[in-house]
Amino acid sequence: MLISRIGPESDRLLRNLFEHYIHDMAEWFEIDTRPDGSYSYDTSWIWENGYDAYLAKAGDAIAGFALLGQAEPWASAIAAREVREFFVIRRFRRNGFGQTMAAHLWNQRPGNWLVRVLETNTPAVHFWRTAVSAYTWGEYAEESRIIEGRSWLFLRFLAA
Repeated sequence: MLISRIGPESDRLLRNLFEHYIHDMAEWFEIDTRPDGSYSYDTSWIWENGYDAYLAKAGDAIAGFALLGQAEPWASAIAAREVREFFVIRRFRRNGFGQTMAAHLWNQRPGNWLVRVLETNTPAVHFWRTAVSAYTWGEYAEESRIIEGRSWLFLRFLAA
């Protein structure tokens, strides 16, 4: 596994990966395609808001991406980081790749972390509970919040 930070020069690649990501998320967020059949997700907000983007590869194959940023306004801890978006291509799921990828990213930035996940997205809830619990040896906090009419699970923990 190789995880590297990418910047605006990789925007086209990230937009292409977002097509797959949004396709998965459409089930829980009722997202429709555009008339041309694409989601055409605008990724410019990533660079404009200072998010850190990471690309994960397994050998030469692109395996996923992650967006990390500040957890404001969601976390009260000063300088808490957030996993804003996280995506693993289906071929690389359910074999530990995602957990290894997440742990690698958390290890790069010790401190307070937040993962937010829509509670109706049960596969993601299971993944994040498992990944965070394994990473922290079960030392994390969970909280449910209603945001814009949707129930979200907040997982807070400390990366050492």
